[in-house]
Amino acid sequence: MSATLPSKNAVRPIEAVNDFVIKFANINGSGSASANELFAKAILRMGVPVSPRNIFPSNIQGMPTWYEARVTEAGHLGRRGGTDMMVAMNPQTWDADLAEIEPGGYLFYDSTRPRPASAFRSDITVIGMPLTEICNAVYSDPRQRQLFKNIMYVGALSVLLDMDPKVIETLLGEQYRGKEKLIAPNVQALHLGRDFASEHLQHPLPIKVRRADSVGEHIFVDGNTASGLGAVYGGATVCAWYPITPSTSVAEAFVKYCEKYRVDEQGHHNYAIVQAEDELASIGMVVGAGWNGARAFTATSGPGISLMTEFIGLAYFAEIPVTIVNVQRGGPSTGMPTRTQQADIISCAYASHGDTKHVLLLPEDPRECFEHTAAALDLADRLQTPVFVMTDLDIGMNQRLCKPFAWDERRDYDRGKVMTAEDLEHKDFGRYKDVDGDGIPWRTLPGTHPTRGSYFTRGTTRDPYARYSERGDDYIYNVQRLLHKFATAATLVPQPIPRPAARRTRLGVIFYGSTSPAMHEALDVLARHGIHIDALRLRAFPFPGSVKEFIDAHELVFVVEQNRDAQMRTLLINELEINPAKLEKVLHYDGTPITARFITRTITNRVHEAFVAPQEAKS
Repeated sequence: MSATLPSKNAVRPIEAVNDFVIKFANINGSGSASANELFAKAILRMGVPVSPRNIFPSNIQGMPTWYEARVTEAGHLGRRGGTDMMVAMNPQTWDADLAEIEPGGYLFYDSTRPRPASAFRSDITVIGMPLTEICNAVYSDPRQRQLFKNIMYVGALSVLLDMDPKVIETLLGEQYRGKEKLIAPNVQALHLGRDFASEHLQHPLPIKVRRADSVGEHIFVDGNTASGLGAVYGGATVCAWYPITPSTSVAEAFVKYCEKYRVDEQGHHNYAIVQAEDELASIGMVVGAGWNGARAFTATSGPGISLMTEFIGLAYFAEIPVTIVNVQRGGPSTGMPTRTQQADIISCAYASHGDTKHVLLLPEDPRECFEHTAAALDLADRLQTPVFVMTDLDIGMNQRLCKPFAWDERRDYDRGKVMTAEDLEHKDFGRYKDVDGDGIPWRTLPGTHPTRGSYFTRGTTRDPYARYSERGDDYIYNVQRLLHKFATAATLVPQPIPRPAARRTRLGVIFYGSTSPAMHEALDVLARHGIHIDALRLRAFPFPGSVKEFIDAHELVFVVEQNRDAQMRTLLINELEINPAKLEKVLHYDGTPITARFITRTITNRVHEAFVAPQEAKS
């Protein structure tokens, strides 16, 4: 049997209360995901914020998977970088997992099979527990041995980290409500782990969890679920989709909430959900539904956007409301289906051939996924155009603490410029005619009037009255009006949010989406080191005028994003005609969520190169 072995050199073990990173290295398909989530939720129930991230492969089972949980009473929700404690349950990734542990950190592993001294590091504390041996002695069923081993290490960790076992028992009861026969075996496995740790391992460790009251009213939810609920609240009645990682659970959440909220007293389903044969078919259905007056959306990822491009162009030019939730992943091609990136910015902003520009909304967390998805349905109707909600795997599939969702019951849906039968009796109707000066024409819905308001919907050029035309003047009128409509959109989309530095500075930083939590933490760290930076979080494209004003007000502006080609920086340069030398890239694209340490290190080095080193050379 193994016990706790302290580090053998002068490195002091990490000491921390409610402020550490623990990472679980498992094998996909081993049933570890529910146990790791149980661990994270138990800490939340103790009133301590946790920011977990699941890093999993794109195959079904057998490959490495990791679950990283950042315990932080300060409430930091981004990845910090580094690991204070590694729970190493996968021999395949042993060396890489071991290397990730911070000096003075902790390694917890299954010691059933002995490892040579050379397999360990001398600057960490090693904690061995014969999990497989214990499970083999207690359970005969192979699947039970595997599943309960996961619960057993949660029990051991609860002793090592001084966690309240009653909280975990309560969560197990909730998890298996309706399956009461499973509760007792799981509680038994939990206490098998606790009993061994209490008897054989030094406890508690210098890193521990202490009850707090720092979670408050925050909720714990993933962005895909939030988007699905936002579509319901936003009035969507049609969803056509095709399964693709990591967006599938958006449609699944919409189904779940429609079944709860969209079935009337007579049992009629007031919604239509179609799993199409492919992405091309799904966007075609959404375009058709939008043309017919329904609020319709689809959910997909980068490869799906590629297949949808021609229909997206049709909706743009024919001016049909369409909402697309794009949960971005690594690319190109199939890329990394289960890794996160912000790699579809350019492809969505200019989707389709020819001169097109689309509205992009950029939520930072599940709450904004809820708000922006609902807002996208309003904007699509108001602007009569495709609107993209640009989330990513990090926001979409990882549970995160956020403020509770809010909805004003007095809010009316913005259906935009739709002519009624009465309007058609008294007003001139030109489907593609700008009569209000904002670039947005009036439209009619099928069947509004028996003789008036009809028009031919086409993807080819036409005059303001929808009559086919290849005249250059008519074409220019249409595309210039669409450009004017895009400028109107800049006044309607969610506006950017500034975060001024504590003192006057010539440095700025622009960021968006899932980079937000790590960016805010990095700004705090940089300020403590004397690097003060004004920040601006983008929430939409087209860019309001305040974005150019922010850039113009600073000598150097960092643009932080998660893709290789600095796509948001390219969009800023292209749309606002910015001098490229003024926008400095901060790029992270290995498929894992960006960390505060990466941002801090990159910006610190660049500031030193640009400002400190030249001054030192002069002196």
